[in-house]
Amino acid sequence: MTDEVLDVRNLSINFGGVMALRDVSFRIEPGRIIGIMGPNGAGKTTLFNLVSGVYRPTSGSIRFGGRQLAGLKPWKVCRSGIGRTFQSGRPFTNLTALENVLVGLRYGKPGEILGGKDAHREAQRILGFVGLDGHGDRHVSQLNLMERKIVELARVLATRPKVLLLDELLAGLNPMDLAPAIHVIRKVRDEMGISVVWIEHIMKVLMETCEHLIVLHHGEKLAEGTPAEIATDTVVAEAYFGKKGGRGFV
Repeated sequence: MTDEVLDVRNLSINFGGVMALRDVSFRIEPGRIIGIMGPNGAGKTTLFNLVSGVYRPTSGSIRFGGRQLAGLKPWKVCRSGIGRTFQSGRPFTNLTALENVLVGLRYGKPGEILGGKDAHREAQRILGFVGLDGHGDRHVSQLNLMERKIVELARVLATRPKVLLLDELLAGLNPMDLAPAIHVIRKVRDEMGISVVWIEHIMKVLMETCEHLIVLHHGEKLAEGTPAEIATDTVVAEAYFGKKGGRGFV
């Protein structure tokens, strides 16, 4: 459906004469899991900051549902149907897990505000969906890193997004926590119908989970394609490993 297509065209941003992102274009169709990859400093989080309204682009367009989002405040972008998590994780640590989700319900899409018992039931449902059933009354400051990241994800889901921007959800997690987190991401797409755009440095995870990959390097789109295509792309391998990177990731 065209009203749920995220269409980014020729997106650029300049910081004090330095071009941090240059002419990046892509489309996110509904119901997909798309990976954004690239070496450190490639411009991945800058891209998310532009799409989510943290930064105003120097040039280019960001359209969603036929509406121009470039230059809108983050809360307006959120209410347009695009939610995001942050690389460092930003749940409200002075609130409980349930209260974090209630914040998302309260400040999400207009016209869908729940109150009283209905809001609490919906918040509990979302916590159960992400695997935190029974954690609602715990303060986020008491949770481990994995649980904090999932609370932030639950809070974003409470805003009822159509597109979810995940910024390194797996960063810092114990290897044993990776599979449950990936399971939740797949559920978000499969059961909630939300498109996922996912920045991650664990390339094996992106290759196995995403249907399509976009590679950034020095602020430009270096390559785009299926995981199989990216895995054998020598230009991508050189960006990661240098000239001795060989014949791709395989």
